[in-house]
Amino acid sequence: MNRRLIWLLQRWAVLIVALAVWELAARRGNSVYFPPPTKIFEQGWELWFGGPAAHLFLTDTWFKDILPSVGRVIGGWLLAAFIGITLGTALGRSRTGMDYVGPLFAFIRAIPPPTLIPLFLLLFGIDTAMKLATIVFGAVWPILLNTVDGVRSVDSVQTETARSFRTPRHRWIAMVVLPAALPKIFAGLRLSLSIAVLLMVISEFVGHTSGLGNQLIFAQHSFDFTIMWAWIVLLGILGYVLNSLFLVLERRVLSWQPSRHTERSLQVGG
Repeated sequence: MNRRLIWLLQRWAVLIVALAVWELAARRGNSVYFPPPTKIFEQGWELWFGGPAAHLFLTDTWFKDILPSVGRVIGGWLLAAFIGITLGTALGRSRTGMDYVGPLFAFIRAIPPPTLIPLFLLLFGIDTAMKLATIVFGAVWPILLNTVDGVRSVDSVQTETARSFRTPRHRWIAMVVLPAALPKIFAGLRLSLSIAVLLMVISEFVGHTSGLGNQLIFAQHSFDFTIMWAWIVLLGILGYVLNSLFLVLERRVLSWQPSRHTERSLQVGG
């Protein structure tokens, strides 16, 4: 128990010190743009849980803003994962596929997703479909390209062995190709998750009456900087939680890798 407490203190020491410095500097400077962290957390608690007297109950903000935004992040990310892994596997197994679509992908990837929001507004309206399209467009590229790279890195011995045993193509892809490409696929999935959170916020800046991005820009326009910082803190917490959950999933799925066993033994030994 003591070792775990020391480990937690070491891990969070920098954040604790940074918050303490921020608190002291904000109280001394008394700037309206940079309120103290204690005031930010107090406002956030009242906003999300209705104050100390109602801490066991969620406010309407959760159902109107927070949960819909989380749903858009997860939904857009899952759609991007499905498209990226499916298309990336097909292109990775093709000898000439990327030669034809590579220049097109390079051009499309260079377009910043926020600049396509006006187009998506025309195509899908201001509802959730526009937000999902923005998220998918930006989040699909790390998954797709990492999948192509991972599928192409399958060992030639495994390929020849599958051919010699006349393994059906679909079974070979499911049992040999994809498991071998999983480390790189998960690297793309992790990167795309942070992109999905970012694009969720940006897409909610435009033409919407709910969501974390909408509330953030509304607080900024209302010059309520404490509430604005509270939403920023919540977005940081959301990103951290999603990333932590993803890492748990990644460790479970890739636990068969020798490097994972070595890493785990080092952590236990340390």
